Amino acid sequence: MTTIQRDGQYATFINYFTVEPDKARPLADMLSAATAEVMCHIPGFISANIHLSTDHTRVVNYAQWATVEAFQAMLENPDAREHMSKCGELATSFEPRIYTVESVHPNPSAKR
Repeated sequence: MTTIQRDGQYATFINYFTVEPDKARPLADMLSAATAEVMCHIPGFISANIHLSTDHTRVVNYAQWATVEAFQAMLENPDAREHMSKCGELATSFEPRIYTVESVHPNPSAKR
């Protein structure tokens, strides 16, 4: 399960895809399938969350890995590389980056 906290001991990976509206749903589905079939079986995988913008022009993959090294090892995995290549082909552009969580601001009165 995804846990977002400042100074977490994990690597946060965010990949921001720009897509044509007719490619958004296929890309989101492809990312979900790749996560279920490949990524979640790779050592160091913690979680992934696939987001689809309401205007269908962006798809975002927010994933957490145990370490940056585990993430980098995934990049060398042939099955992961195959899925990432196919996903990249659906996008007009994509911007993968590793991030740190600098702050978290929950609403203390929000119902959970």
